[in-house]
Amino acid sequence: MTSLQNRLKAFGAKLADITGTKTYHYHAPNRPKVPYTVWAEDGEGDGSFSADTTKAEQNIHIYVDYFTLTEFDQAVDDIQDLLCESSEWRLNDVMHEDDTNLIHYAWEVNI
Repeated sequence: MTSLQNRLKAFGAKLADITGTKTYHYHAPNRPKVPYTVWAEDGEGDGSFSADTTKAEQNIHIYVDYFTLTEFDQAVDDIQDLLCESSEWRLNDVMHEDDTNLIHYAWEVNI
């Protein structure tokens, strides 16, 4: 089984390849430059299992949030292409935030 930390770092690096240096783990700084991405793992995901009392497969559940001012932003499709490499994902929500005028996409993914 691949190291948890290595898997998380690889996932973060792939996101950063899409959205650049404005990719943050856990939380973004105050007033980041738009567009930006925030992602965080929150525990073990569905599909994990043990065999012979040893963890055979571990899926990690991750939230990915992308914030943009651009309608029909290509990065959204690029993020979804990345998520297609994972075992399971879903687009949870798309919302327009009236106070910031940002379009906020939110996904859940198991890696």
